[in-house]
Amino acid sequence: MSLGVVDSDVKRPLDGEHQVRGEAQRAPPLRNYLALTIFTCFCPAYPINIVALVFSVLSQSSYDEGDYEGSRRLGRKALHLALASVVIGILVIAIYCIVHFTTHAI
Repeated sequence: MSLGVVDSDVKRPLDGEHQVRGEAQRAPPLRNYLALTIFTCFCPAYPINIVALVFSVLSQSSYDEGDYEGSRRLGRKALHLALASVVIGILVIAIYCIVHFTTHAI
């Protein structure tokens, strides 16, 4: 008598997807926007871009630990803060240029 597994005892997915035994499930791609947040460190909106950089690094560490949902959430926060930093930086530079070039030195 064989103690092997009967083919009818093996559970299969209903939607037709077949998984190969021993094949690890692939992790979703990492989107921590680290390059963008490093670029925003050159913008003159320092508290916001430093926080964006921290969220980006936290996203990387969450991904390394296997928390893909947390990594995606932190990456999205890093993206939003980086974009806010770029917009605020452009506004600060524009206001500085307007004030600098429109004042008359007597």
